[in-house]
Amino acid sequence: MDKILEGLVMSSHPLNLKKMIVKKVVESAENSITEEQCKAMFALTTRLILEGEDHFQKQVGHQVLEAYARYHRSEFENFFNKNFVLSLLQEGYRSVDHADVAVLDYIQSGLKLIMSCPSVLDLFSILQVEVLRIVCERPKPVLCAKLSELLTNFVQCVPKGKLSVAFCQQLVRTIGHLQCISTQEKELREYVSQVTKVSNLLQNIWKAEPCTLLPSLQEVFAIISSTDASFEPSVALASLVQHIPLQMITVLIRSLTTDPNVKDASMTKALCRMIDWLSWPLAQHVETWVIALLKGLAAVQKFTILIDVTLLKIELVFNRLSFPLVRPGALAVLSHMLLSFQHSPEAFHLIVPHIVSLVQSLKSDGLPSSIAFLVQFTELMHCMIYHYSGFPDLYEPILEAIKELPKPDEEKIKLILSQSAWTSQSTSLASCLSRLSGKSETGKTGLINLGNTCYMNSVIQALFMATDFRRHVLSLNLNGCNSLMKKLQHLFAFLGHTQREAYAPQIFFEASRPPWFTPRSQQDCSEYLRFILDRLHEEEKSIKALSLLQPSENMITDSSFHESNSKIQPFSEARYKNSIKEDKTLIEKMFGGMLLTNICCLNCKSTSQKEEAFTDLSLAFCPSSSRMSVKGTLCSSKEKNACMVQLDTDAVSLTAESDLCNAKREATDCEVGLNIDMHNVVPSAFNSVKNTSDLCRVPSNSSRPVKSGKESPLSVTDLLSYFLAPEILDGDNRYHCEKCDSLQKAEKTMQITDDPEYLILTLLRFSYDPKCHVRRKILDNVSLPLVLELPVKRATSSSAQAAGNWAVEMEFHIGENLAKKLKPSGTEDICTQLVPYVLSSIVVHSGISSESGHYYSYARNVAGSGSSGQLCHQPNALTGGSHQGHFLADETPISVVGKERDSREVAQEWFLFNDSRVTFTSFQSVQNITSRFPKDTAYVLLYKRQNSKSCDVSSNSANGLWVNGDPPLQKELMDAITKDNKLYLQEQELNARTRALQAASASCYFRPNGFDDNDPPGSCGPAGGGGSSSGSGFSTISRLVF
Repeated sequence: MDKILEGLVMSSHPLNLKKMIVKKVVESAENSITEEQCKAMFALTTRLILEGEDHFQKQVGHQVLEAYARYHRSEFENFFNKNFVLSLLQEGYRSVDHADVAVLDYIQSGLKLIMSCPSVLDLFSILQVEVLRIVCERPKPVLCAKLSELLTNFVQCVPKGKLSVAFCQQLVRTIGHLQCISTQEKELREYVSQVTKVSNLLQNIWKAEPCTLLPSLQEVFAIISSTDASFEPSVALASLVQHIPLQMITVLIRSLTTDPNVKDASMTKALCRMIDWLSWPLAQHVETWVIALLKGLAAVQKFTILIDVTLLKIELVFNRLSFPLVRPGALAVLSHMLLSFQHSPEAFHLIVPHIVSLVQSLKSDGLPSSIAFLVQFTELMHCMIYHYSGFPDLYEPILEAIKELPKPDEEKIKLILSQSAWTSQSTSLASCLSRLSGKSETGKTGLINLGNTCYMNSVIQALFMATDFRRHVLSLNLNGCNSLMKKLQHLFAFLGHTQREAYAPQIFFEASRPPWFTPRSQQDCSEYLRFILDRLHEEEKSIKALSLLQPSENMITDSSFHESNSKIQPFSEARYKNSIKEDKTLIEKMFGGMLLTNICCLNCKSTSQKEEAFTDLSLAFCPSSSRMSVKGTLCSSKEKNACMVQLDTDAVSLTAESDLCNAKREATDCEVGLNIDMHNVVPSAFNSVKNTSDLCRVPSNSSRPVKSGKESPLSVTDLLSYFLAPEILDGDNRYHCEKCDSLQKAEKTMQITDDPEYLILTLLRFSYDPKCHVRRKILDNVSLPLVLELPVKRATSSSAQAAGNWAVEMEFHIGENLAKKLKPSGTEDICTQLVPYVLSSIVVHSGISSESGHYYSYARNVAGSGSSGQLCHQPNALTGGSHQGHFLADETPISVVGKERDSREVAQEWFLFNDSRVTFTSFQSVQNITSRFPKDTAYVLLYKRQNSKSCDVSSNSANGLWVNGDPPLQKELMDAITKDNKLYLQEQELNARTRALQAASASCYFRPNGFDDNDPPGSCGPAGGGGSSSGSGFSTISRLVF
């Protein structure tokens, strides 16, 4: 019969026919058959249940097994024995793993069939041990729920005696590990249902054996009070709170708050995690326990914990008000936190930016529950505004939003405030002055704003996050040297190792500030970046020159890193020529690249070439009329001129100065369009070579003006392709050909010949309107690719021959005719190599003017790794457009490719550096910053070259002393950091002792947390950015943290 059944379920017969035959098989179960036939049938049905390919096979297995077990009970008892059950639980069944829910489901079905048999007692004893083992293995939610279902239906399987206490404790720990990574409603509902089954099992055990309750609660507190940063307990523990008798609150809270073994850090963690439980949808009485613990801590005057927890969690509690299911509990906790935190407006002002939007949202609901909530919430707001008067700019929008709701009278407000204050806190609480706190959860250190120094802070943080550059700087031996590099090394060391939340870079600022920068005035971060890179380069060259004369004296060495393969970036002709013979400076190794410009006379076909060094590329915005030109046609000089001119005070744009010519170029070649997926573009990094100031100059022959268009969003790939696109020099921009000895129509192309280790890109957003005589900022949103493949032209002949053929001109001559700077030369066979770069950092400018606003940066850790993936394209290999325009024979136009890498790269952590504040941020926030805040635009971008041999530093960490890949600090630096960290701890202790005196004597002066910059015109104050102008500052949650 088993063979017939097996053949039937595996056959392709119609389902109705198969069901009829299965019915006959079930009816035949009452017939007498041999023990071997029974065993074969039980084996087949077991296999169908556990390994069935579809629901029909599993259903047939259950039906037939139940029928045959009912009529042949003794045979099934022999089959479903303790050895078989034990093997299922420990080894699984054939291809089915022992942790599969199907195993527990099958065992539960088997127990139902032999409940009246004596052998079931042996199975219960086995299961009492095995379920404890399973729980200790931390099963997933679905398996844990199935196990709880089995134990609920068969309470005889629940461990007894001492095992019951251990089982409850382990079950609590398992709940602490139950996580749900999905955000879909269906999966979330299933997860909540699974957790509820487990918590209900615990409740049943607590009721049956009360001795297990207290050990279970002790285990809960041990989990939530753990300070182990590697494990974050699941919020599913909130499901247990509703099962704890409320009568135990007083005893338990008193025991916790007075236990000397419970450290403040552990209590803070526990309270914070209990507040997180407010988000659990089905939990009851969470707010009761949280408020009880807050009151208990106030009773024993542990105000430091209360202050820390309130400031950490007040915004989270407020955000829970948006969810109707948990709104009542969240409001109760929020009211207690705000009304008891009466020594400072700091907590209340953290939620002020979000109040109006919440009120408007609830008003639009029109639901009775929302209106009732608004009445209570309005009363709370009036109490807080009454208590912390003196901030009309902050409170006026709130009062306007709640003006139609009932307002409590003054007596009621005073009564509420008097009843809610922390007991005996008037002389022992912290003052309203800023409190010292430890480093943020990111592990990164902020930089204190010294007065409109956000331009420096954002650049320094971006350079610090350039992993390979930072490691090189930290590995330099600079003992006895007082150079700018020494001060940068000192700053990097403190950023990496100080315990302070933010560090004051006063020494580095004074040493690195350009002489023409007015102190405490806003400056251009790209100009500052160029200045310090040039200073660092010049200093190292000078020190190396002196070391040749005085070998015994101090010199910059880098013993920890092997020579970089990056191309150099000289800053002058002499410097470049010297660098050929001497070692490259660190700046040349890290940021140096080369740009080759070709200019071909379209009359005589003669070609001139010029090679220039760069540390960054300044990218102008494409005029709307030339957007199509960038993608498929030549750009004429008229198309690249518009009503707005890029600001440039120090040097001509590389697009204007890099004019070279190639004799092999012909007019019949075609240009390749961009290969860009606009749905897969993301933020880029730094880019700037120029200063922006009050002076305006039109670069000769190739100014790249911008007039914003609304057709489609630009990307960095568009701007870079525009930068490298061929250009026809015609009309007023005609080229003086030495061979023709006259002005002629010509074609100009630019090619990157040496790729830097770090590619810095500056988006030229500040432009001058010659018609209106005003400076404007281009606010166009620019999408930024996470991975940028930069086309680099490689010479196929020897580099020596190339160097001999190419004339190198390094000096910038503003206004000089291009023909005087270019020298005819031979040509070489070249190929296009796509060099992949990954986005490392973005400096964002918030504001509408170069003289005002605010800078902050996004960054992540990126280091070179992986195998090379470069592509080499022979002439015309990139051709993909129609034959139009004028190109030379053996060369194709350059196309920049921006694309996404796999999700593992995208998921890497990003950080937001906003002066003293450092927070985690999502990559989506990096992408959407301009769309959310129109005045906040990417300005300087930093890309890291992939597959760089010079970046592989793993071999240098063999000594085991490296921390997070960074080299060990020299003794001088380590001593300085240790000394400062000790000073910081002393400051913390002194601050705690003086809080009572400050609260009693100091006037309550408040400045929003994180508001670092000063407020004169042109500063980093609120008016400069795209956020609220209510005075809440740039560091508030509503401003930049999403």
